[in-house]
Amino acid sequence: MSVLISSVLSADAIDSAIKDCQAPDSFCANKFFQISGLSKKSPQDVKKVFEILDNNASGYIEEEELKFFLQRFSPGARVLTDKETKAFISTADDSDGQIGAEEFQAMVLS
Repeated sequence: MSVLISSVLSADAIDSAIKDCQAPDSFCANKFFQISGLSKKSPQDVKKVFEILDNNASGYIEEEELKFFLQRFSPGARVLTDKETKAFISTADDSDGQIGAEEFQAMVLS
């Protein structure tokens, strides 16, 4: 998994983004995308990352998958708190409780 993400983002940028949100409830999706460099990537690269995050290949990132969001970037990273997960979904979601590829891309590239 991390091999694919590291083909899109540099290991240093991923480390910096993970370190920025080590404390519980300190995760901010937009800040993470900026620090990791994802917000400066092409729509195709953002779609690749979405497909990695969509663990069950449903076409959506559900709340359960979001909890492990940081671990997709770095296996030793912490799990997101319920508060962070809900905030993440509400930032991107159009009210169906999950994040589709277009919603993810719009959030990352905004």
